[in-house]
Amino acid sequence: MSGMRRIRTTTRIEVSDDRGVFMISVAAELAEMHPQTLRMYEQRGLIEPKRSPKGTRLYSHKDVERLRRIQEMTAELGLNLAGVERVFELEDQLEAASAKVRRLERRAADLQDEVEKLEALRRSLRAEIVPYVGGGALVPVRATKPRFRIPVERPGKDGTDVA
Repeated sequence: MSGMRRIRTTTRIEVSDDRGVFMISVAAELAEMHPQTLRMYEQRGLIEPKRSPKGTRLYSHKDVERLRRIQEMTAELGLNLAGVERVFELEDQLEAASAKVRRLERRAADLQDEVEKLEALRRSLRAEIVPYVGGGALVPVRATKPRFRIPVERPGKDGTDVA
């Protein structure tokens, strides 16, 4: 064993922000509040921790950030829990409205692109196709004879026909 060398490796695991990884005691410590406060916030619907198969509360990084925001709103801004609930409701509504605006802006951009394509097609068809009077079919301009003038009779200012 004297010739063997130990190799130390480090494994880094990425955990999504909304995956429950902290038990209530750790989450409470990270959020700088008592575990009973977390339970009260859960009862009010301000926080929804995940549950392990055995029913243990598991808090995510996102939950801990939300707990810190609640702490900030109550301690620093002086809001009561009803005010905090209303802030979260309004933020959810704002996010939903913002998502809808983004979808509508994408749809408007798609429609604008379609209008531009149709307009370009209209211009190209108008320049290259003329009606064929005989059968009503359309014939490309290149297939027609040189231009000619058709006399049209229009009434003159005094009411007489002018050629």
